[in-house]
Amino acid sequence: MIIVICIGSSCHLKGAQRVVEKLQMLVIENQLENKVILNGSFCMGNCTKGVCVQIGEMIYSVSPESVETFFQNEVLHAVQR
Repeated sequence: MIIVICIGSSCHLKGAQRVVEKLQMLVIENQLENKVILNGSFCMGNCTKGVCVQIGEMIYSVSPESVETFFQNEVLHAVQR
């Protein structure tokens, strides 16, 4: 699974660095280093929403406060299928 996190100006101001750090920690905690790749990208075109995170064709709006819920619902759920 490849997760792309926007690190453009707007998302940076909304906490992209904290989202990246938290996702890195969650990947390691769940021993998914061989199953999940984190990539950065500049503007993904959804600047009015939270930090943009893309998995496949789906784009999610994530905040530093909601990243754990996002990880549980979207990443762990998909990896465990």
